[in-house]
Amino acid sequence: MAAQAGVRVFTRHDGLVAPFDQLDVDTDLIIPKQFLVSISRTGFGPHLFDSLRYQDEGRLGQDCSRRPLNPDFVLNQPHYQGASILLTRHNFGCGSSREHAVWALLEFGFRCLVGPGFSDIFFNNCFKNGLLPVVLPEPQVPALFERVAEGPGLRLTVDLEQQRLELPDGRSWAFEVDAFRRRCLLEGLDEIGLSLESAPQVRAFEKRRRLEAPWVFRSAGHDLSQS
Repeated sequence: MAAQAGVRVFTRHDGLVAPFDQLDVDTDLIIPKQFLVSISRTGFGPHLFDSLRYQDEGRLGQDCSRRPLNPDFVLNQPHYQGASILLTRHNFGCGSSREHAVWALLEFGFRCLVGPGFSDIFFNNCFKNGLLPVVLPEPQVPALFERVAEGPGLRLTVDLEQQRLELPDGRSWAFEVDAFRRRCLLEGLDEIGLSLESAPQVRAFEKRRRLEAPWVFRSAGHDLSQS
């Protein structure tokens, strides 16, 4: 069925891999606290990893194209421009529950995260917003970091329908995604979209309830059953 609302459909994605070789990356590092004054879901991409990407302190709404970049930061290096898969270490996304962290990653251009494990709340926020976090066994993640270290340019194909991660050499590794979350990403559904799927049943219930208990729909001087 067609996507109802909210998140981008994720079925199969081929992308360049950027490595973020750091344990326990918290959400304040992903998107610092001074940017949490907005809940618009946009405008956060330029501030992803702000304290690492830039050599000055950022503020929401500024023109980041004029800010001095940190040349040593991985996402500023030319061979990782356009990366859409972020390779991470254990416990990525720990700390506060801010959903802004996921919004920033998505707006920057990431569609998938690959790592040995993610913080629970961050993990849930990823699925709610259309960002796929792929959990792989520990031995496989270091192997990917080693492959990237041998030379930038590693591309992976993430197939959510088959739940396979395809490597350039022809190998593929299986990963598992909860069936409900997998369906939501495949169909591009968020909570609103899921609720809209039940709209016919909701309307039928309301119609029946108006007949069974019309007094419920009456308020002082106004008959809610007519609204």
